[in-house]
Amino acid sequence: MVEAASETRADYRWKALLFLEHVEEDLGLFWFFLDEEKFKETVHKLEQESGFFFNMKYFEDEVHNGNWDEVERYLSGFTKVDDNRYSMKIFFEIRKQKYLEALDKHDLAKAVDILVKDLKVFSSFNEELFKEITQLLTLENFRLNEQLSKYGDTKSARAIMLVELKKLIEANPLFRDKLQFPTLKNSRLRTLINQSLNWQHQLCKNPRPNPDIKTLFVDHTCGQPNGARAPSPANNPILGSIPKAGGFPPIGAHGPFQPTPAPVPTQLAGWMSNQSTVTHPAVSGGPIGLGAPANPAAILKHPRTPPTNNSIDYPSGDSDHVSKRTRPISISDEVNLPVNIMPVSYPGQSHSQPFNTPDDLPKTVVRTLSQGSCPMSMDFHPLQQTLLLVGTNVGDIGLWEVGSRERIVLKNFKVWDLGACSMPLQAALVKDPGVSVNRVIWSPDGSLFGVAYSRHIVQIYSYHGSDDVRQHLELDAHVGGVNDLAFSHPNKQLCVITCGDDKTIKVWDAASGARQYTFEGHEAPVFSVCPHYKENIQFIFSTALDGKIKAWLYDNLGSRVDYDAPGHWCTTMAYSADGTRLFSCGTSKDGESYIVEWNESEGAVKRTYHGFRKRSLGVVQFDTTRNRYLAAGDEFAIKFWDMDNVNLLTTIDADGGLPASPRIRFNKEGTLFAVSANDNGIKILANAEGLRLLRTFDNRSFDASRAVSESVTKTTISPMTTVAAVTSAGMADRGVPVVSLAGMNGDARNMADVKPRLNEEANDKSKIWKLTEINEPAQCRALRLPDNLRPNKISRLIYTNSGTAILALASNAIHLLWKWQRSDRNSSGKATASVPPQLWQPASGILMTNDITDTNPEEAVPCFALSKNDSYVMSASGGKISLFNMMTFKTMTTFMPPPPAATFLAFHPQDNNIIAIGMDDSTIQIYNVRVDEVKSKLKGHSKRITGLAFSHVLNVLVSSGADAQICVWNSEGWEKQRSRFLQLPAGRAPTALSDTRVQFHQDQVHFLVVHETQLAIYETTKLECVKQWVPRESSAPISHATFSCDSQLVYASFLDATVCIFSAAHLRLRCRINSTAYLPPNVSSNVYPLVIAAHSSEANQFALGLTDGGVHVFEPLESEGKWGLPPPIENGSASSMSTAPAVGASGSDQQQR
Repeated sequence: MVEAASETRADYRWKALLFLEHVEEDLGLFWFFLDEEKFKETVHKLEQESGFFFNMKYFEDEVHNGNWDEVERYLSGFTKVDDNRYSMKIFFEIRKQKYLEALDKHDLAKAVDILVKDLKVFSSFNEELFKEITQLLTLENFRLNEQLSKYGDTKSARAIMLVELKKLIEANPLFRDKLQFPTLKNSRLRTLINQSLNWQHQLCKNPRPNPDIKTLFVDHTCGQPNGARAPSPANNPILGSIPKAGGFPPIGAHGPFQPTPAPVPTQLAGWMSNQSTVTHPAVSGGPIGLGAPANPAAILKHPRTPPTNNSIDYPSGDSDHVSKRTRPISISDEVNLPVNIMPVSYPGQSHSQPFNTPDDLPKTVVRTLSQGSCPMSMDFHPLQQTLLLVGTNVGDIGLWEVGSRERIVLKNFKVWDLGACSMPLQAALVKDPGVSVNRVIWSPDGSLFGVAYSRHIVQIYSYHGSDDVRQHLELDAHVGGVNDLAFSHPNKQLCVITCGDDKTIKVWDAASGARQYTFEGHEAPVFSVCPHYKENIQFIFSTALDGKIKAWLYDNLGSRVDYDAPGHWCTTMAYSADGTRLFSCGTSKDGESYIVEWNESEGAVKRTYHGFRKRSLGVVQFDTTRNRYLAAGDEFAIKFWDMDNVNLLTTIDADGGLPASPRIRFNKEGTLFAVSANDNGIKILANAEGLRLLRTFDNRSFDASRAVSESVTKTTISPMTTVAAVTSAGMADRGVPVVSLAGMNGDARNMADVKPRLNEEANDKSKIWKLTEINEPAQCRALRLPDNLRPNKISRLIYTNSGTAILALASNAIHLLWKWQRSDRNSSGKATASVPPQLWQPASGILMTNDITDTNPEEAVPCFALSKNDSYVMSASGGKISLFNMMTFKTMTTFMPPPPAATFLAFHPQDNNIIAIGMDDSTIQIYNVRVDEVKSKLKGHSKRITGLAFSHVLNVLVSSGADAQICVWNSEGWEKQRSRFLQLPAGRAPTALSDTRVQFHQDQVHFLVVHETQLAIYETTKLECVKQWVPRESSAPISHATFSCDSQLVYASFLDATVCIFSAAHLRLRCRINSTAYLPPNVSSNVYPLVIAAHSSEANQFALGLTDGGVHVFEPLESEGKWGLPPPIENGSASSMSTAPAVGASGSDQQQR
């Protein structure tokens, strides 16, 4: 009896499950029918009440329209606020947006209502956050809150929020299987009903023609016959064309859910990691908060798709490094979701924001370069966005600074050590010395680049900045051509990966050249390699000319994957910049080209992009950018696709003159685009941001090259110079500087590269370089800013990041802010010497004044730091550190009372809540403002800290002190990596109050050191001085110096009121401004600049802060456009790291200055 009851219960459970399954199918049919009949309101009501299907399009429309009540009502059919962490964050983002919109409309009553009724529920998770949200009510504009300072208009804010919401919904387990509606044929419900009625009619004992069917609630039967037979249901005009009875397919085939094909047994990505039990994609679902993007710290345990990351394109085998650096905060079932700060980013907060419109694609031709032979492969430097590496069909290697239009390096193909090459290679070269470049590529940090040739050889060069390129490794890599190469980081070690005609893939140690792995298994020449990592598993995709795709781990166990690529011939593969999406581009032997996106989990093509001509006239090359766009060279043009749309987005011809299948390459930021052109040319295309980047080079490259050329054509050329001028480009690397600055290449080139200009400038011998001296006000544009407060002296000075204002800190602890306004004379509203600004104060009339309790501000060491969005300034003048609001001048908070007193302040580049504070007791404190806590205390100096600078590329903090010592600290664990004392000139002892300042070059690898006895450029990783300039012993000491905004110039001020302007690449003086150009003739000798600041976007503008309280802004004359000409590079001067010739700030020997 018990057994029978048990069976009955099991039977009921089975029937209940079967019933629920059919109910779900029925709901799908009803939904599809209602949608076809345009009953939209009923459709969405059914979706909400049944929870069967979440209509993302409808949800997006309601969010864009701001119908918040309907948005929450619709969501409530699928989830509630407290269901899980994803749901909580979804509702929080919606209610936060609704709250901000009420504040933006100054509807305080509505904002308070939202705060109390909608946002209060989240206070139990994070009370501090709720308090911060509440405080927004007190602000005149909530954008005064730094985390919301980049909040745009309502439309853009909703769009940004929607991106985050979609990710959260896709990750939420409650929405699993509810985001994709099954594919049904049109009128599926009608068809099923008609089939059912036809079947019923066929079963009638006496079927009548034209049956009158009035209801579906009961089965159909025909009445008594009148002698006529019913027509065939297949011809019934009411029921439509239906198959005859007996011709129906099996019942199971009519269900709304068609059987899915069996999954591909071998997964393209499943072998890479432990199989995930989480089927939703990874989400940048950081903690709940106000505005800024999540800090890349936590890692999702088992994502099937890597989380988004906009800063790192290159793989690393270091799991700790990956956890800390390459993945944003993510959430999974195993990770608690903190309720803290900032998940949504607003425009302008990230350097890697996606394009908003196709208009932001780089489509404007801004440079045309002549390489001299046909470009085959190109690659932009990963850090120096305007540095382009080119390989050609005759084996030449060119390195171009596209900003100045200069080719700074040219190397012809030459085997470095023929004796070490294999006999097949030697024989091949004797038979046919012609060699082509198949691939050029930079290493992830830009310190190396590799060249794959069509004959056996791979050459690896080391790059030390400017034109300093040196031979590093030569590999006899493959028998036949080397078709591709790449860099990778397996096992925390940089490696070179090559593939070739011998059907193998090889992995080499990038330092020693030792071969580590050889992968065999392809049955045709290997055409390309694509290294990547997932779940800290490093692997390599490879493609061969038979269309096979294979994947390899760094072991000797063979290929894990074997798939066919569309086209079955020349295919290359590439990931999107964030590593989440895999694409391939291939061309068949018949000229048919394909770009596809792959579903890694299934090893199947996810989408195929349309727009290629039927017969491409060459192998199509493609590239990706900004995680959104694809580009390919085809049909004498460039074709662009949005990654999410298979249809062609746009086509450009780059003003014509392109080959049938041009070579293409984006720079890392997607602002510049290199395209090969006919006649051995290269065209550089730019978007608006790229144009701004290149603007700093305008009017500079021609003069720089002319100066170098003239120095070569002088009649006083030494024999050594003559030898250098005729040396082949292949030998040019033997005479370049030991170390120089990446990107600072306007002043020096290989002599081989000077040759093309000799003819056009040979007749210009009369123009000998001469230092530009400015002695009169009429020789430059100089403006003294209005200063009604008359402070004693200007101690600190800075331009705002927007370039529209100058902030000064005077010795009496008062801040001064000058703002420029837009006008007919100043359409940009940027700081300029042509239009006077306003000494700005808020309507309240208050001043930003530092705490000076128990201190004499005149004796204190003042310091300040400005936030990246110009909203806040952190400042101290011997007392507590104050945080000021730059719009209201209100003191937001004070902290860290002395002793010790702060002497230098620097914001962490990735987190404005973290500040490095240099102290007068020689320590450096790493302070978290939000939690009011000192995280670390760094000890390494013996005197007060006088300079701090972060590198976000190297993740280090460089410090300098009054002890003339420089220290380098790891900015993740805060360990000291290395330290060094300045190389002080013989007999030049610094004064007791001598400061040492540090500032990073824009490459974030080199930094400027400023001391009263010298200027110097240091390379960070080795902490080596690579350039040094020392004033003459009789000259006035240096008071301050800074890089220009593009790091091409160094502005330096002296205690005799002179200002000197140097070319940064070699620290050579190019212009000197004497005090008579900006100070009255009867001024005291005690008036001189204490501090100098460079404009944030105008490379030729700077400002001085004087001891008399004056601030002067300087620009060259509009007719000149720049500060003097770069000096020639004298023979031998660029080949040594020794101290450059001493130069005085003032004196009589003009030729040395």
